[in-house]
Amino acid sequence: MKYLKMASRLSHQKVTLHLRRAMPPRGEGTESPSFSDALVGLTQEEYDLLQLELENARAEAQIHRDNYQRALADYQNLKRRVEVERNEMHQTAIGSVVKGFLEIGDDLERALKNRPTSDAGKAWADGIELVFRKVMNKLEAQGVKSIEAEGQMFDPHFHEAIGEVEDDRYESGQVAEVLAPGYRIGERVLRPAIVRVAA
Repeated sequence: MKYLKMASRLSHQKVTLHLRRAMPPRGEGTESPSFSDALVGLTQEEYDLLQLELENARAEAQIHRDNYQRALADYQNLKRRVEVERNEMHQTAIGSVVKGFLEIGDDLERALKNRPTSDAGKAWADGIELVFRKVMNKLEAQGVKSIEAEGQMFDPHFHEAIGEVEDDRYESGQVAEVLAPGYRIGERVLRPAIVRVAA
């Protein structure tokens, strides 16, 4: 292979010299000779060497093209992977903060379930409800969504069952009662819904 390259280089120099002689520089009023005219004086061996060099150049260009496409695909895969990891880190960071706010939301919701009936207590309950709505709106703005539970088939990824209940409205295995709402951020479950399942 080494000797073939050396022979090819020497022959290439001879062919280049021949082509330069056959194709004089253009001057004013002279017409440029065509490349095919310059090839007329080549021997078959020189022509074959030119063909070989052309094929080698094409093969090398194809290798570079393949390498470029592979590198581009690797770069695009890396970019996607970094984006996915960045989103996961963001969700994890938000998730740890959000869990504390979910507990506050639960406490406010429990307080609203035991609403005072007197006129004096109504203003207090309205204030609690306003705070509860604000907390839930802020969580929603961060991408926190409640997990659909009632009437859904029990899914251990999203629901935590603490018992079964007889309920003709639901098929066996469907969530019949939600004791505490579940929440997720993106695909990550922050807290499963605490439920009772129809027997």
